[in-house]
Amino acid sequence: MAGASDVQQTNDGAGTASGGGAPLASQARLWQRELLRLILLLLLGGLAGWLFEHPAAGVAIAALFVLLLQARNLIRLRLWLQMPKRLELPEPGGLWGEVFDGLIELQRKNRKKKKKLAAMLSEFQASTAALPDGAVVLGERGEIAWFNSAAQRLLGLRVPQDIGIRVPNLIRHPDFAQYFDGGEFDREAELPSPINPAKTLSLRVVPYGRNQRLLIVRDVSERLMLDAARRDFVANASHELRTPLTVLRGYLDLMEMESQGNGVLAPWHAPVVEMRSQAMRMENLINDMLKLARLESGRAQMREERLDAPAMIQRAVEDARALSRGQHRFELAIEPGLGLSGGETQLQSIFVNLISNAVRYTPPGGAIRVRWQQTAEGVRFSVADTGIGIAQKDIPRLTERFYRVDVGRSQASGGTGLGLSIVKHALEAFDGRLEIESEIGVGSTFTGVFPPHRLLRLPAPEPAETPVRR
Repeated sequence: MAGASDVQQTNDGAGTASGGGAPLASQARLWQRELLRLILLLLLGGLAGWLFEHPAAGVAIAALFVLLLQARNLIRLRLWLQMPKRLELPEPGGLWGEVFDGLIELQRKNRKKKKKLAAMLSEFQASTAALPDGAVVLGERGEIAWFNSAAQRLLGLRVPQDIGIRVPNLIRHPDFAQYFDGGEFDREAELPSPINPAKTLSLRVVPYGRNQRLLIVRDVSERLMLDAARRDFVANASHELRTPLTVLRGYLDLMEMESQGNGVLAPWHAPVVEMRSQAMRMENLINDMLKLARLESGRAQMREERLDAPAMIQRAVEDARALSRGQHRFELAIEPGLGLSGGETQLQSIFVNLISNAVRYTPPGGAIRVRWQQTAEGVRFSVADTGIGIAQKDIPRLTERFYRVDVGRSQASGGTGLGLSIVKHALEAFDGRLEIESEIGVGSTFTGVFPPHRLLRLPAPEPAETPVRR
């Protein structure tokens, strides 16, 4: 086997050497043939001149003839390069003939490639024309290079008037100008259609190639209408349920009082307590649904107030201690003087939901760490627990409505499945974001990040006056 391998390596090496030497050998043969032809022409010229007793003149005339022949072929080649479709190359034979044959073969291959590229381009244009979404190819400065029929219909682009014009000059909307000039293309920009304000378009820029970009345009009017209809339905249904539920709560409260001790309903004490507990759970669910509907629809316009965030966190922690009933250890690290500008209701929802979630999902004896501190990116409110933890595959879905990792445990603890969704939308009202880190069996950390422009410096509390002894 080793010998066969050596032989194969030797053959490969020989093949490589011969392959590399083939052009050199062919070049040497061409030189030899042309030199022989030139020497033969010069000898013939000298022989003709010798017949007339002027051999040198005959050689000179033969050399001049060769030069004129070369110049003629060069001129033909030059003219053909200028007009390859109107002129044809001659067939002079010899070296020039091989050069012309090589050019004709190269021209034939290029035509074949151009036909193939034209077919591919035609197929690409046909496929993009069939797309329901608009596609606009942009150059380095944002100028329009090409667009499909859907983009023409959605944006009102025209051919060829709009080719070469920067797209921000055609889509004149402040949100799109900020989105395009900002260069952060990991999100979409939603704005009214420039030709039909009743429609809403979603625009997304996708960078590709060398400083090229593709603008994707999508009509999202129907989706927004469906979302609005869903939110209105949830809000109206929840609002209509509050009145009968309030009546039921009132009667159940009276029945619970009558079922205590030796009351008339004493045998029904356990069922009445359970019914009242479920009614309270339903009331909490309806309140959360209404709160979330207001946040999503934008009806809950956030008031710009000066908020004492440290005091609000202290109140939320006290409520969590009551919920914990002394079963958890609370550790606080709250930086004083860090306030926020915004709505008190939204901020209180963030604090209460995150801290109460930590209590619900942390076994008795666990620790809950609450931090409020300033960082380079703004202000961070984090709640870390030593609870059951969350699998990585579940983390992206935690802010979905009614999504629960452990359904049985959440229902038993009184959770509605809307807390984190409320936190997410409330943080968006503050221009903030929610970060989640978790590990199974170790615990979870939920962090609300507030931007710097929401930060307020609170005045230091005045020291209490010491009474003067007399």
